[in-house]
Amino acid sequence: MVTIEVRNHLVNVAVLGQFTLADFNELEEAVMYKIRFEGRVNLLFDLRDMARLTLDVAWEEIKFARAHRFDLWKIAVVTDSQWIAWSAWLTSLFTPAETQVFNDYNLASEWVSAA
Repeated sequence: MVTIEVRNHLVNVAVLGQFTLADFNELEEAVMYKIRFEGRVNLLFDLRDMARLTLDVAWEEIKFARAHRFDLWKIAVVTDSQWIAWSAWLTSLFTPAETQVFNDYNLASEWVSAA
């Protein structure tokens, strides 16, 4: 399950349980809407409660980052998982957006919201 909060140039995403392809499509739609009407965006992913990421979602994430590499300013990922941190690093290879991994949600939120 995914929750998405959109404000200003920030798309805030929290994943609870399994992150499915349907969840990713919902996220992609929200980000595309912001890009279309407001320009470049920042992304904040709270993945602390994510139980599983399917391979198709990981592949879609890389394709999305590559296709929209110039539409993203900052990407903050909140996780305690080394696997997710590695995945964030891999995705960062496909976009010039600043990407950082955090253990603390508040620090991630401050960083991604700063101008």
